[in-house]
Amino acid sequence: MSRTKKLCVLLAVLAVVCAAAVIVSTTEKKQEQVRSEGITALSVDADSVTALSWEYADNSFAFHKDEDGTWIYDTDEAFPVDQSVIASLLAVFSDFRTDFTIDDVTDLSQYGLDDPTASIHLETADGEYDVLVGDESQMDSQRYVSTGDGSVYLAAVDPLDSYNVLLAGLIQNDEVPYFENVTSLRFSGDISYAAAYEADSGKSYDEDDVYFTTLNGSTLALDTSRVSSYLYTLEYLELTDFATYSADDAYLDAYGLNDPELTVTVNYTETDSEGAETARTFTLTVSRDPEQREEEPDEDDPDSITAYARVGDSAIVYQITGSEYLELMACSKDDLRHQELLWAAFTDITQVDVTLDGEDYTFTVQTEDDEHVWYYGEEKLSISDFQSALTGLTADTFTTKQPDGKEELRLTVHLDSESFPTVELVLYRYDGSFCLATVDGTPTAYVDRSSVMALVEAVNAIVLS
Repeated sequence: MSRTKKLCVLLAVLAVVCAAAVIVSTTEKKQEQVRSEGITALSVDADSVTALSWEYADNSFAFHKDEDGTWIYDTDEAFPVDQSVIASLLAVFSDFRTDFTIDDVTDLSQYGLDDPTASIHLETADGEYDVLVGDESQMDSQRYVSTGDGSVYLAAVDPLDSYNVLLAGLIQNDEVPYFENVTSLRFSGDISYAAAYEADSGKSYDEDDVYFTTLNGSTLALDTSRVSSYLYTLEYLELTDFATYSADDAYLDAYGLNDPELTVTVNYTETDSEGAETARTFTLTVSRDPEQREEEPDEDDPDSITAYARVGDSAIVYQITGSEYLELMACSKDDLRHQELLWAAFTDITQVDVTLDGEDYTFTVQTEDDEHVWYYGEEKLSISDFQSALTGLTADTFTTKQPDGKEELRLTVHLDSESFPTVELVLYRYDGSFCLATVDGTPTAYVDRSSVMALVEAVNAIVLS
């Protein structure tokens, strides 16, 4: 056969192929009609749904509604279902909008719907609905969805944004309230004491002090900012990682919560819109894994701590992080009390008497043009270094040990307070690193020796200038 004749044959074959392609293309266009307008592809009244199930990412969940209208987990009826989560899942199909419609689809595979990414099943008294979720479109990453009516849709909102949920996301977790008005706190277990809220009590020279407990038979003011910080830790505790939702005595023993290391009880009040107050109580128990309780927790390695928490008598036990455990356990009197030896506002000081190396000195305050001006005798003072050193005296650790070393420095601080006219601070030598401080004659704390020397230097800078 000549080259010319072969070419003619090939052209004829090509023409037949092209014609066939046109015919196929035309046929497909007739079979699949594309509509770009947005429509509601499915509208199911959420209240009418009696059963909901879905499969996605190797997870399978099924729920039904009981006679009371409460959603129940089919696998375990004791599971505390978060009713609001189920409601949000049903809301997806109460008005399921689409941006694109392909009608009369015969081949679901090109949309990933022959082996769908997810399948969702809803039941009502009037019928059942099956939603298949397929691939994402290459053009705009919208999801292909089928509702079983012969069409394929591009969903306006991807259903998997809601249905990509694990079992932990379906549990009704316990909530920690906002402690609007705390009336008292109680700690029991390894730490045991109570603190009461008493505003304007006159029990402290600082009007901001509102939480009080007792120490060795005397009233101890707690640091309001520290108590508030602790309450904040409670309020924002992440109770999401549940260890069990069916806690019985056996489980509680396994998690150390039948004999917890700590029980925190917060009594508070809530005020409604009409101003009526209701008394409330919140209780949290905390414990490490029983195998760890024989040893002190490693504060430098919180990740090594396995700890659990429980709200009240809830059936849910949560695993908390080691950092959360350490923050919750930091609630002793020493943790929550003032760390400063003197926490009065510096503007409330009217006079300071100092004894240093057997010599007595007096610094006074006068009000001039609404300003506090400090004097040593007749000489005006620049008091900033002295102020910083005095207010910087803080406890390294608290103690009840009586001093037996040399007196390094004695200060009598006079305050503008009827109830607390003076506060006496005495610093005694303890060792090369620390001094022992007494407050009003009571052994109180070990103080870093360098901070005491800074105060001595500030005094000398005034009296020797």
